[in-house]
Amino acid sequence: MDYKFINTEYLDSVSAGDPEIIVELVSLFKEQVIEISEEMQSLLAAKNYRLLGLLAHKAKSSVSIMGMDELAVMLKTFELQAREEKEPQLYESYIIRFRTETKSAIAELEDLLNKPSKTIE
Repeated sequence: MDYKFINTEYLDSVSAGDPEIIVELVSLFKEQVIEISEEMQSLLAAKNYRLLGLLAHKAKSSVSIMGMDELAVMLKTFELQAREEKEPQLYESYIIRFRTETKSAIAELEDLLNKPSKTIE
Protein backbone atom coordinates (compact mmCIF):
# COMPACT_ATOMS: atom_id res chain seq x y z
CA MET A 1 0.00 0.00 0.00
CA ASP A 2 1.25 3.45 -0.90
CA TYR A 3 0.77 5.68 2.13
CA LYS A 4 -0.63 9.10 1.31
CA PHE A 5 -1.27 10.46 4.81
CA ILE A 6 1.30 8.95 7.16
CA ASN A 7 5.07 9.23 6.91
CA THR A 8 6.46 5.81 7.76
CA GLU A 9 10.06 7.05 7.79
CA TYR A 10 9.21 9.65 10.43
CA LEU A 11 7.23 7.09 12.44
CA ASP A 12 10.20 4.73 12.25
CA SER A 13 12.55 7.44 13.49
CA VAL A 14 10.40 8.48 16.48
CA SER A 15 9.90 4.84 17.48
CA ALA A 16 13.50 3.80 16.83
CA GLY A 17 11.99 1.02 14.69
CA ASP A 18 10.50 -0.70 17.74
CA PRO A 19 7.23 -2.40 16.67
CA GLU A 20 5.85 -2.26 20.23
CA ILE A 21 6.34 1.50 20.36
CA ILE A 22 4.68 1.86 16.96
CA VAL A 23 1.66 -0.13 18.16
CA GLU A 24 1.44 2.09 21.25
CA LEU A 25 1.75 5.30 19.19
CA VAL A 26 -0.96 4.13 16.79
CA SER A 27 -3.29 3.21 19.64
CA LEU A 28 -2.77 6.56 21.32
CA PHE A 29 -3.24 8.41 18.02
CA LYS A 30 -6.56 6.65 17.36
CA GLU A 31 -7.88 7.52 20.80
CA GLN A 32 -6.74 11.13 20.61
CA VAL A 33 -8.12 11.95 17.19
CA ILE A 34 -11.56 10.59 18.04
CA GLU A 35 -11.63 12.60 21.26
CA ILE A 36 -10.28 15.75 19.60
CA SER A 37 -12.74 15.52 16.70
CA GLU A 38 -15.73 15.25 19.04
CA GLU A 39 -14.48 18.08 21.23
CA MET A 40 -13.83 20.31 18.21
CA GLN A 41 -17.45 19.90 17.13
CA SER A 42 -18.70 20.78 20.62
CA LEU A 43 -16.49 23.84 20.93
CA LEU A 44 -17.46 25.03 17.45
CA ALA A 45 -21.17 24.66 18.29
CA ALA A 46 -20.61 26.60 21.52
CA LYS A 47 -18.56 29.22 19.62
CA ASN A 48 -15.77 28.79 22.16
CA TYR A 49 -13.08 29.78 19.71
CA ARG A 50 -10.29 30.35 22.25
CA LEU A 51 -10.54 26.75 23.50
CA LEU A 52 -10.94 25.56 19.93
CA GLY A 53 -7.60 27.19 19.13
CA LEU A 54 -5.96 25.42 22.06
CA LEU A 55 -7.45 22.13 20.89
CA ALA A 56 -6.16 22.71 17.35
CA HIS A 57 -2.70 23.09 18.93
CA LYS A 58 -3.11 19.72 20.67
CA ALA A 59 -4.34 18.16 17.42
CA LYS A 60 -1.29 19.53 15.61
CA SER A 61 0.98 17.68 18.01
CA SER A 62 -0.94 14.43 17.48
CA VAL A 63 -0.75 14.52 13.70
CA SER A 64 2.87 15.66 13.68
CA ILE A 65 4.01 12.44 15.38
CA MET A 66 2.56 10.53 12.40
CA GLY A 67 4.44 12.75 9.96
CA MET A 68 1.25 14.43 8.70
CA ASP A 69 3.01 17.71 7.95
CA GLU A 70 0.42 19.29 5.64
CA LEU A 71 -2.38 18.71 8.13
CA ALA A 72 -0.16 20.08 10.91
CA VAL A 73 0.34 23.30 8.92
CA MET A 74 -3.42 23.65 8.44
CA LEU A 75 -3.98 23.05 12.17
CA LYS A 76 -1.44 25.77 13.01
CA THR A 77 -3.42 28.19 10.83
CA PHE A 78 -6.63 27.02 12.52
CA GLU A 79 -5.07 27.47 15.95
CA LEU A 80 -3.97 31.04 15.29
CA GLN A 81 -7.25 32.07 13.64
CA ALA A 82 -9.39 30.54 16.39
CA ARG A 83 -7.37 32.10 19.20
CA GLU A 84 -7.92 35.50 17.59
CA GLU A 85 -11.50 34.65 16.54
CA LYS A 86 -10.65 35.44 12.92
CA GLU A 87 -12.48 33.89 9.94
CA PRO A 88 -14.80 31.61 11.98
CA GLN A 89 -16.60 30.66 8.76
CA LEU A 90 -13.55 28.48 7.93
CA TYR A 91 -13.47 26.49 11.17
CA GLU A 92 -15.96 23.83 10.15
CA SER A 93 -14.00 23.08 6.97
CA TYR A 94 -10.83 22.70 9.07
CA ILE A 95 -12.59 20.24 11.36
CA ILE A 96 -13.93 18.25 8.40
CA ARG A 97 -10.44 18.06 6.91
CA PHE A 98 -9.01 16.96 10.26
CA ARG A 99 -11.60 14.18 10.57
CA THR A 100 -11.22 13.03 6.96
CA GLU A 101 -7.43 12.93 6.93
CA THR A 102 -7.04 11.34 10.35
CA LYS A 103 -9.58 8.67 9.40
CA SER A 104 -7.52 7.90 6.29
CA ALA A 105 -4.33 7.93 8.37
CA ILE A 106 -5.82 5.42 10.79
CA ALA A 107 -6.64 3.11 7.87
CA GLU A 108 -3.05 3.40 6.65
CA LEU A 109 -1.68 2.78 10.15
CA GLU A 110 -3.83 -0.31 10.54
CA ASP A 111 -2.55 -1.56 7.20
CA LEU A 112 1.01 -0.91 8.36
CA LEU A 113 0.44 -2.80 11.62
CA ASN A 114 -1.16 -5.74 9.79
CA LYS A 115 1.84 -6.32 7.57
CA PRO A 116 3.34 -9.72 8.42
CA SER A 117 6.78 -8.39 9.28
CA LYS A 118 5.57 -5.15 10.84
CA THR A 119 8.63 -3.49 9.48
CA ILE A 120 8.46 0.02 8.14
CA GLU A 121 9.78 0.62 4.69
